[in-house]
Amino acid sequence: MFFKVLSVLLIFSADTFAQKNTVNQLPDWAFGGFKRPAHINPIISPDPNATFIDPILKKPVAWESNDTFNPAAAIRNGKIVVLYRAEDRSGVGIGFRTSRLGYAASNDGLHFSRSKTPVFYPANDDQKKYEWPGGCEDPRVAVTANGTYVVFYTQWNREVPRLGVATSKDLKNWTKHGPIFEDAYHGKFLNIPHKSASILTKLVGNKQVIIKINGKYWMYWGELHVYAATSNNLVDWEPVVNSNGTLKELISPRKGYFDSELTECGPPALLTDKGIILFYNGKNKAGDDGDKRFNANSYCAGQALFDKNDPSKPITRLDVPFLRPMEPFEKSGQYINGTVFIEGMVYFQKKWFLYYGCADSRVAVAVYDPARPAPPDPID
Repeated sequence: MFFKVLSVLLIFSADTFAQKNTVNQLPDWAFGGFKRPAHINPIISPDPNATFIDPILKKPVAWESNDTFNPAAAIRNGKIVVLYRAEDRSGVGIGFRTSRLGYAASNDGLHFSRSKTPVFYPANDDQKKYEWPGGCEDPRVAVTANGTYVVFYTQWNREVPRLGVATSKDLKNWTKHGPIFEDAYHGKFLNIPHKSASILTKLVGNKQVIIKINGKYWMYWGELHVYAATSNNLVDWEPVVNSNGTLKELISPRKGYFDSELTECGPPALLTDKGIILFYNGKNKAGDDGDKRFNANSYCAGQALFDKNDPSKPITRLDVPFLRPMEPFEKSGQYINGTVFIEGMVYFQKKWFLYYGCADSRVAVAVYDPARPAPPDPID
C-alpha cells in the first residue's frame, strides 16, 4: 500500500512539474499576446544634449542625460503621447538622481518626436517638500470622458515616496493637487510609503476612459502588495481598509512564482466582460522562494482578474508572466537583473500599445492586435 501511494504521489508531482513547464498560453480572460515590433525598440533613450533651466537650481540641467524609462501613455488629438521618467546625472544609483517627466508624441505609436524640455518636474511650488530633490517618478495617466487627463506619479523627496496627482487638458500644462492620501482618515496614510497607482478604465467605443464602479472612481495601488482606494473627485482618495483600519491587501507576492518579491501596479486597470484586469509588475525573489525559471530580482509583467461588480475581490491571476526581459536592452542598463516595467497602455487604431521601462534605462513598446494576437513570451 505504501508503494502504491508513493507511486501516485510521484506521478502527481511529475504531472504538476510538467504543467508548470508547458508552453505559455493565456487563459480566455487575459489580455494579449503582445509583440515587440521588429527593429523598433528601444523607442526612447537618454539624450545628453537636452537641457533646461531648472527652476530650483536656477541653472541649466541635462535633465534626461542618464536614463529614460517607466512611461505613461495617452491619446491626444489622434496621436499617442508618452510621458516618460527621465533622470539627470546629479547623483549615483537608482533613486539618487532627480527625475522629471518628458513628453514624446507619435502618429503611429512606434516613432516618436520628443520635447526638448520636461513638461512635469519639481519646482518652487507647494509640492516642493514632497518632490525635491528626488523628483517626479513613474507616471500612470488616464483620461476622463470629458477630456481631463489625470496623472498619478511618485513624489520622491528621498525620505518617503508618496503618490501625487495632477490634472491637465493637453498633457503639457499640469495642475498639481498634492498627495492623494493627504486628507483621508485625518492624514493617517500620508506619511507611509505609497506609490504605483492604476486607475480603473473602460473602452467606450474606441476611447479608453476613466469610469466609476458603484458610484465611485476606483484605483489599485501599491508596490509590495496590491491595495485599493476610491474617490469622488479623482484628486482626494480614500484607501480601502479592513474593519480594524489597516490597509486591505488584495493580492500579495507568491512563493515560487515570478511575483514572489513584489506585486506592483502597472498601467490603468481595464474593465472587460470577463471582469477587471489589473496589469502589474512582478519581481522575482532571489533564492528558493523565487521562480528558478526566471532571473532572480527580475521584473516581469503579470495580469490579475478582479470581480467586475466588486473590484476588491480577486478571482485569479497568471501563473507566468506574459512579458518578461528577453532583449539585450531589457537586461542591461542601471538594472542588470532585467526589467520590463509596464506603466502605459492605450487603444489606438484598433490595437493596444503597451509601453514599458527596460532595465530602468530605456523605453520600449509591445503591440497587441486583437485580430492577430501573438503568443506571450515563452516560459524558458
